[in-house]
Amino acid sequence: MLRNMEADRVEVTRDEQHKRWLIRIQIGEEVIRRYTHEPKDASQDTLRIAAVKIAGDEGYTVNPAHIVVSRP
Repeated sequence: MLRNMEADRVEVTRDEQHKRWLIRIQIGEEVIRRYTHEPKDASQDTLRIAAVKIAGDEGYTVNPAHIVVSRP
C-alpha cells in the first residue's frame, strides 16, 4: 500500500492572466502547479479545501492550517 507524502509548502494565489486560482505544492525542490475553478471571491476555507483535494490527487497530504492563501 502506498502512503501519501506530506507537502513541504502549499500556496494558493490568484492568476489574473488565466482568471483562476493557482495552487503550488512544493515537495523539496519539486513544485507542482495546478489550477482550480473556484470563483474569484471564494473564501479562504473553500480555497484550502480545494488545495487539500488537489494535493491528495497528486499523492500528497497537507495540513489545511499550513496553506498560505494570497489574495490580489
